[in-house]
Amino acid sequence: MNSKATHASSVETRPAGGGFGFESTAAEVLAGVDLSGKRAIVTGGASGIGVETARALAAAGAAVTLAVRNTAAARDLAAEIKADVAHLDLSDQASVRAFAWDGPLHILVNNAGVMASPLSRTAQGWESQFATNHLGHFALAVRLLPALRAAQGARVVAVSSTAHLRSPVVFEDIQFERREYDPWLAYGQSKTANVLFAVEADRRWSGDGVRVNALNPGGIRTNLQRHIDVDELIRTATAANGGRPMRWKTPEQGAATSALLAGSPLVTEFGTYYEDCALAGPHEPGSRTGVAAYALDPEAAARLWEVSARYITL
Repeated sequence: MNSKATHASSVETRPAGGGFGFESTAAEVLAGVDLSGKRAIVTGGASGIGVETARALAAAGAAVTLAVRNTAAARDLAAEIKADVAHLDLSDQASVRAFAWDGPLHILVNNAGVMASPLSRTAQGWESQFATNHLGHFALAVRLLPALRAAQGARVVAVSSTAHLRSPVVFEDIQFERREYDPWLAYGQSKTANVLFAVEADRRWSGDGVRVNALNPGGIRTNLQRHIDVDELIRTATAANGGRPMRWKTPEQGAATSALLAGSPLVTEFGTYYEDCALAGPHEPGSRTGVAAYALDPEAAARLWEVSARYITL
């Protein structure tokens, strides 16, 4: 465990412990942690930071299931890290309802997602980024709640993004039915929803031993950015960073905070938002770090829960 570097920022963060920071990897934050007997699901676990999150959990002894759309493409990876594979399409509520799980579930990492995609809608007419990044994971977590309770000490991890700083949840027009569609605003709204989910889920479920957190993994070049031109990505990241070049992470580093929240005993604060393996401070203008106040607003979190519950009963 030699990664002690922290991300330079004007926003103070509070370490979760262990001296981990910006350069830490998923393997480092779980080194020495024994997850034997624990069962974990990682959505989108066959690519990007999902791979490294799953790899680190499996290396620590957890029995990991990769919940993915393309099971055939995930089988070689699953064999490599000794994980199972299950089909799950988060954009399809029928697929979420069909997802089968027996017995306790100790760790659920809501990692899969789409970023800044062109406008598309699900069969229900929902905007695809909100439907996939939030509603799919919301429905999955609610469906798996009995299994999480049965674990008698479970963790749910919601992978958000610094893009949550782009937009709150616009309750008056969540599905972009009346306002002009902007792929980045839609993505930002869905990532804010991930944080609000963590706030409300932890409030509702902590009494049952189910603890929930959200996180920003940092900037990582992965297949998540398949809808974005590379030059556009660099310009967008630089602009969002106050004109300063963005500091990129490797996938192994990008998975570190997910792995920490999923399996480390060093994490003691829940229902909130982490970045660079630390509890994030408040966002300051001109910074790409910190958490927006609207993303931790308990009233907005409760409202989103009620709205989401109505959606998934359609």
